[in-house]
Amino acid sequence: MDEVTEQKLIEQAAAGKTAAFEQLVLHHQDRLIHSLAHSLCSYEDAREIAQQAFLQAWLHLSSFRGEAGFYSWLYRIARNALISQKRRQRLPQTSWPADAQGLPMDVADHFENADAALQSAEQIQMVRKALELVSEDFRQPLILKELDGRSYEEISQLLEIPLGTVRSRIFRGRQELSDHLQRLRDAMEPD
Repeated sequence: MDEVTEQKLIEQAAAGKTAAFEQLVLHHQDRLIHSLAHSLCSYEDAREIAQQAFLQAWLHLSSFRGEAGFYSWLYRIARNALISQKRRQRLPQTSWPADAQGLPMDVADHFENADAALQSAEQIQMVRKALELVSEDFRQPLILKELDGRSYEEISQLLEIPLGTVRSRIFRGRQELSDHLQRLRDAMEPD
């Protein structure tokens, strides 16, 4: 969707046209849920937070000034909803979606050999566990960069922090992730 079309939809939605807002939701929901799922390690929790974010965006659409992109504004709303929910209750760590054999879908889809898929699934689970241990300040920029493929500039806008801070947090996040991975590997090795 180009910026002109998106701006027209925003204007129509702000005027109360729900069909226009539905178009915005359809355009941005997968991207938002995907970003949240990496942070939460749960697609169900990500969908719930995204739904809250879209509801808040609908209710406060008149406050959207267009200084940043619509997705950046929406992402900040989702991030605030996530923080609020974490304050109210500790989100349970749930497993990633799995196929019939219990392997993560993203792994099972790419491997025909069950042994290779199982070994890769174990490695992915280890990385996800290590990522959960990374400090929140470093984890979010790291996820946006490494898993979502965002640029440093986009991350700076999304998180509303200076570009230098983004670079520093990603660097430190990578260090923490590496340290946690090494500890997990060491714990798994037989004595």
